[in-house]
Amino acid sequence: MTTTSFSSLPLAPAMLANLDSLGYQEMTPIQAQSLPVALEGRDLIAQAKTGSGKTAAFGIGILHRLNPTWFAIQALVLCPTRELADQVSNELRKLARFADNIKVLTLCGGAPMRPQIASLEHGAHIVVGTPGRIRDHLGRGSINLNTIQTLVLDEADRMVDMGFQEEIAGIVSACPARRQTLLFSATYPDDIRKLSSPFLRDPVEVAAETQHAEGQIEQRFYEIGYEERHTAVAGLLHHYQPVSTLVFCNTKIHCRELAEYLREQGFSALALHGDLEQRERDEILVLFANRSCSVLVATDVAARGLDIQTLGAVINVDVSKDAEVHVHRIGRTGRGGEKGLALSLCAPNEKKWVKLIEEYQAKPVQWFDLPAYDEAQPNNLRAPMVTVCIQGGKKDKLRPGDLLGALTGEVGLTKEQVGKINVFEFMTYVALDRRVAERAFAALSKGNIKGRNFRMRFIGV
Repeated sequence: MTTTSFSSLPLAPAMLANLDSLGYQEMTPIQAQSLPVALEGRDLIAQAKTGSGKTAAFGIGILHRLNPTWFAIQALVLCPTRELADQVSNELRKLARFADNIKVLTLCGGAPMRPQIASLEHGAHIVVGTPGRIRDHLGRGSINLNTIQTLVLDEADRMVDMGFQEEIAGIVSACPARRQTLLFSATYPDDIRKLSSPFLRDPVEVAAETQHAEGQIEQRFYEIGYEERHTAVAGLLHHYQPVSTLVFCNTKIHCRELAEYLREQGFSALALHGDLEQRERDEILVLFANRSCSVLVATDVAARGLDIQTLGAVINVDVSKDAEVHVHRIGRTGRGGEKGLALSLCAPNEKKWVKLIEEYQAKPVQWFDLPAYDEAQPNNLRAPMVTVCIQGGKKDKLRPGDLLGALTGEVGLTKEQVGKINVFEFMTYVALDRRVAERAFAALSKGNIKGRNFRMRFIGV
């Protein structure tokens, strides 16, 4: 038995059996450092990047202390975005399968308040939410945090960047003084230290490796004039042909302009930025995850909480002024043992920021000439799928199997021609092979979903 085995921890046999069934045998570095501390009941500051296994690190700690027979909110997890909150909730539900009836409730902005208030009245063991919405519930008196045993701040640096300091302080003051607080953050700058010190008691500090494994991500830097950036991005996409690409810009305006330019060039590109309504944001993320959009152009703030497992490349159109943010950006490619590709454009006046990246990485970056770009070259970057939005969801008792059955049965598609199926409360999104999408849409429109007729439309690019 090695010290990084989950079986070396003082966990219940049922929990260990469930971890084994989920494929959790060996702890990741952040889990090995933080779980023993969390299980002792100590406060914790853990520095770990997205994709390091931090959700299981605090999730196992929460569930170890939790009493399923006591129907009260025993743990609260604060996340910067709705997307991350949804991911955390889903992970916690999987980890909680070893026990009966552990209820995990997600409370985020952009969703109606009334159903959330009704769910709170029915009770929950664990609440996962965004600071703004949790503060709203506190203001209405619809949530009681007096029974909290464990408070988790997930991606604390992102919550501070997004201006949630006041909301966090208000939420913390509504929790009992005698509680465990676990703070997870990709970076740990002074403003986080200042914010967190009043509500952490003698915390243990741990840090997992923030750099990426040597050779895991191929980094290429290109020096270029500012006005040439859009054509350079198109040229890199033509040359490398990544299946999906996340493109970072420093401003919302630049995001919109670049996405529009790429669409004009024939790419399936969308922009993700802070001016979007939650519904628009949700749809864009569904389209990118289900391969109906090949290129997502985003700001750092908008991309927080975004977790796409198979990302072909990251392109930095603007060099980040923060070396840790640069490492966080490129760490979204090359996951799960895959090789990653990170391409960075650099104007002459941005070279000082590249020097900071070199210092942080403790090695020089590699400079390259841009690959030749022939505008007449055929473009193979139209997304392979298109998405049908169906105006019906969980409230209408729709399930992914119903859609798959209708499409492979009466419509006559193969399973390979049907992509991801996302069923939400009131909407369902189905990715279809672009070559058969029109035929499938026409057949579904005739009322072939559980014998009912739902309104439908194509969305995306």
